[in-house]
Amino acid sequence: MLRLKEIVKAVNGKLFFSGDPQLIIRTVSIDSRTIKSKELFIAIKGNRLDGHNFISEAIRKGAKVVVGSVRCPPYIDKRDIAYIKVANTRRALADMARFYRKGFDIPVIAITGSNGKTTTKDMLAWILSSQGKVLRNPGTQNNDIGVPLALLKLNATHNAAVLELGTNHFGEISHLGNIVQPNLGVITNIGPAHLEYLRNLSGVYKEKISLLKHLSAPGIGILNADEPRFTRIKNDKQAFIITYGIKNKCDFQAKAIKLTSKKTIEFKLNSNYKRLIRLNTIGYANIYNALAAITVARLLGLNYASISQRLETFVFPPGRMRLIRLNGISFIDDTYNANPASLSEALGVFGGFKVKGRRILVMGDMLELGLSSERFHRQAGIHIARTCDIFISVGRFAQIAADWAVRLGLNKDCVFSCQDSQRAGNLLFKALKPDYRDLILVKGSRLMNMEEVLKQR
Repeated sequence: MLRLKEIVKAVNGKLFFSGDPQLIIRTVSIDSRTIKSKELFIAIKGNRLDGHNFISEAIRKGAKVVVGSVRCPPYIDKRDIAYIKVANTRRALADMARFYRKGFDIPVIAITGSNGKTTTKDMLAWILSSQGKVLRNPGTQNNDIGVPLALLKLNATHNAAVLELGTNHFGEISHLGNIVQPNLGVITNIGPAHLEYLRNLSGVYKEKISLLKHLSAPGIGILNADEPRFTRIKNDKQAFIITYGIKNKCDFQAKAIKLTSKKTIEFKLNSNYKRLIRLNTIGYANIYNALAAITVARLLGLNYASISQRLETFVFPPGRMRLIRLNGISFIDDTYNANPASLSEALGVFGGFKVKGRRILVMGDMLELGLSSERFHRQAGIHIARTCDIFISVGRFAQIAADWAVRLGLNKDCVFSCQDSQRAGNLLFKALKPDYRDLILVKGSRLMNMEEVLKQR
């Protein structure tokens, strides 16, 4: 809830309005199609659409305040509609959210990293919601629009906020951290993702670690102890560091890890803790996600019994290493996204399963790897040759992996290439005809739409 005069001050805008400066705005929208009566509409200029072209529609549907970067449109009735002119509407959205966040004295947790941030966010929000209402950004709306819009949904009923921060350019995590001003910051790992602009792992590290510069009191950074680049980080004025992991000494460590006959994962936490933590997943990497969530939950005062009970009932999001059965056929659905680290993890799990039939991989391109694209797909081909019986590639980079898989010994008659995921699905179900004995892994970058494979059955 913000007053009009507070909004004008927060965004450093010029107000065209002769009405009540105490006018209260409860919700903010950037979508004229879904805007509701008495909301604030902010006209964002995107790659395809310009929100300024939809101001009149937003007003017609009941918007009471409009924020734009063009001159006040002549059709606005200044007696009823407030128009705030700003230099940049994306910046105005960020400034509004930063100002609004300062009005809440609740734990705000920010999560970033190359892999696992969405699952960690959802896990943590699920655990904390046992104690009260938790705000989180939906899905992967983790950029300079999604994060501020999520923050602006905070209200007096929330006990905590858990926000995922994403990046593919330098400076984005610092910008989002400055908006969110989290009390606790989680960095899951550093991996080869978004190298098109972050260039290399050093660039990824520099970008992710910038989150620690924007922590508010008590300023706690939560880091993966098994990530080599984090070993150099010590407690300092920026953050008090708490660690979690599996291999290296840390504050919250998983022990006695086991994949059960029910295809769930069990582990014990630290050597002196008896209760088992159970996760409904086959993905080893999810242990790290759970450890990060456990660490935050413990710091916020939740007991182990409550945490373990919530984790045992946590439902993993679609497309993230989920073992599913469709028409009697077993699939590992890892279609949400792909980069070299997550592919390696998925292939490791895939290869570890006892399979009576064939191991079939359907893999789309790993995108945003820049100049390293061919190298990482060659390396993928080497791993695939050792793991899979049949490989269906989707896209031009995955074709490189297919070529190298054949070079490394995978029978060329068992390797197929498709232009898109729909054709790959048709090939899989109509030509290869998988049955209950086979295991099929489907994976690829988000833009490859690999979930379409599963719809072709």
